[in-house]
Amino acid sequence: MPPKYAPVLLAGLTLASAVAQDNGPGHGRFQQMIAEWPTPNEYRTASGAPGHAYWQQKVDYDMHVTIDDATQKLTGEETITYRNNSPDGLDYLWLQLDQDLWVPGSDAEMTTPGRIGDSIPIARLRNYSFIYVGGFRITAVRDGGGRDLDHTVNGTMMRVDLPHTLAPGRSFVFHIDWWYPINDRLKVGGRSGWEYFPEDGNYIYAMAQFYPRLCAYNDYEGWQNKQFLGRGEFTLEFGDFKVAITVPADHIVGATGELQNASSVLTPEQRSRLERARSASRPLMIVTEDEAHISEKKKATDTRTWVFKAGQVRDFAFASSRKFLWDGMDQTVGDHHVLCMSFYPGEADPLWGQYSTRAVAHAIKTYSKYSIDYPYPVAQSIHTDRMGMEYPMICFNGVRPEKDGTYSEEAKLGLIKVVIHEVGHNFFPMVINSDERQWAWQDEGFNTFLETLTYQEWDRDMPIYRGTPLTASAYMKGDRSKRVPIMTGSDEIPELHDSQYNKTAAGLNILRETIMGRALFDKAFHTYCQRWLFKHPTPWDFFRTMEDASAMDLDWFWRGWFYTTEPVDLSIDHVRCVKADPNNRSEPRKIPPTLTHERNLKDVPQTVVERDPGSRDFYDNAKDAAALPIDGMAGWSAEERAALADAPYLYEVTFSNKGGMPMPLIVQWTYADGTTEVDRIPALVWRMEDTFTRVFAKLKEVTDIQLDPDLETADIDTGNNVWHGPLKPEAIKVFKERSIEQSNPMREAKKRGRAGN
Repeated sequence: MPPKYAPVLLAGLTLASAVAQDNGPGHGRFQQMIAEWPTPNEYRTASGAPGHAYWQQKVDYDMHVTIDDATQKLTGEETITYRNNSPDGLDYLWLQLDQDLWVPGSDAEMTTPGRIGDSIPIARLRNYSFIYVGGFRITAVRDGGGRDLDHTVNGTMMRVDLPHTLAPGRSFVFHIDWWYPINDRLKVGGRSGWEYFPEDGNYIYAMAQFYPRLCAYNDYEGWQNKQFLGRGEFTLEFGDFKVAITVPADHIVGATGELQNASSVLTPEQRSRLERARSASRPLMIVTEDEAHISEKKKATDTRTWVFKAGQVRDFAFASSRKFLWDGMDQTVGDHHVLCMSFYPGEADPLWGQYSTRAVAHAIKTYSKYSIDYPYPVAQSIHTDRMGMEYPMICFNGVRPEKDGTYSEEAKLGLIKVVIHEVGHNFFPMVINSDERQWAWQDEGFNTFLETLTYQEWDRDMPIYRGTPLTASAYMKGDRSKRVPIMTGSDEIPELHDSQYNKTAAGLNILRETIMGRALFDKAFHTYCQRWLFKHPTPWDFFRTMEDASAMDLDWFWRGWFYTTEPVDLSIDHVRCVKADPNNRSEPRKIPPTLTHERNLKDVPQTVVERDPGSRDFYDNAKDAAALPIDGMAGWSAEERAALADAPYLYEVTFSNKGGMPMPLIVQWTYADGTTEVDRIPALVWRMEDTFTRVFAKLKEVTDIQLDPDLETADIDTGNNVWHGPLKPEAIKVFKERSIEQSNPMREAKKRGRAGN
């Protein structure tokens, strides 16, 4: 089932019927997407830009949370200010309770599939016997005056009833208290939690989804109401955060935003190093390994509170541990400086110390070049084993070396790649704020596309395993029984990574390299990013902007690549070679008399020309052959005779679209002398039929023809892309057509008259 309010449903279609409609004449693949996309309005225009009345809600949080290191318990209280910028009056607010994913009997738990084989790993058996009773314990929901508010929990959502309708342009302030037992992330799983280090008895806490937070309310759906099942990520509003985090006094904390009280939580030397890191051209230690080792052993029993502020962000996350080393460096983006930082235990060195912060800086620099300038003051990478997850200004990344400090090349590249990918999410969806719960491709696919460009600017030879036409081809030629269109809800996709990450990114690469060209694509993509900076774009806002900013009709591409599962499979079916024979010339074929002409010889007694001598001219009076000589090479110009002598090889080639997904025909010719040439034919050739025949004139004899020689189009069967020659040319006759401009016997007769004829 596609996501609620997905474009295909707006026209009353299911995804199946949207695909099925491609079976009519011309297969419907080039029909415009008007019926499938919402009607433009004052909020979202037909050009893909925000409309003159575009709005979005604003939610500010003032929070204080405490981690109990003895019991692994988080306690929090928050004051939320909800600003209603919509034109609607609101009688209640909906909040996300993502930790309720871990409530026993939740939808996520009960709908998770599983099988039992002939044997079972001990780790899984242990997990079956371990029950984590997670979820928020909401202890208070009160308005700004301290009065209790009615509230109802439904799965991972909580409805808070307002004492009166919240009118457009007004704000409502309320307060929530809560606590929950933090999950053992390595045992329970999840996007946040704690990891325990038995060697020294310490923890790393990576905290996200740790607070009740507002659902999005928008113009195209109203309240976001899809339950959190663990896969579909988050739909959130922008706002300002002030968060106080109380932890053991020897913990180091990294968080969304900027530290407000460094003088209270850092030593003078650490503060000095932090300031120097703001202008450092390479990673500079802020908290050293020796300092971390001292903290690991002493284990402070008192607490300290770190305070962070973050403006115009959609979420907040933090990490805390006494094990953390901390380094930082500067990266200039546009007209401002960004402090790039990493927090990691000694177990992660030397790999993290050499590569993590450098990868952070490289990511924000390169993504800024291809999208919009990174807008925030800091960017951070936090070490957490076997995880990669993103939040504004901060991300959690796995990969650590062996205990002896050595690591494989795969581990090195894995760290660089995961840091680039997760830092890249600051652009999609943290700033260009799409709805991840419904359309994972709009953040994961865009991010995968840009990460491939960023990898190649780190190391030209860095292997890329997803997001290319070749990797998409491997996916599309696989088992089609599990395949669904990209435009499907995140929780309803069997092959999430192949669909939302891989195929989406490959499609953008094909647009950039093959269909639109780099310059045109980059301008259009920049336009999309700039239009929707700090806003909530939908898929059709992206589709429309790319067309609007490029003057290209790409509906056929969106329909085929995003709304269907048809693969690319173009084929060379037939090749014919002919060459004009200079010694075999003929006159144009004479038009045989029609039946009407023959009967009119009897039924029409006399024509105008027969009746009226004044209607006759040279051509009516001079019917003899001498007056109208067109014989042999007579009447052929010098240019025409030369062209006949140097006649090209004519190759009639028939192609077919066997897979269904339209793509340009990229035809490479190999000549007898070993040289090659490429012709590029737009995908529009498939707008009428699934076969296309064209004549190509070549001055040299062709020995081979190959489609898509550089594997640009994600073709699933390259075996039918090649024709091997050479082919002996057929000799064909050539004739000269008579025309008003070329055939003038009157002129020839006049010349003969002057010559004395």
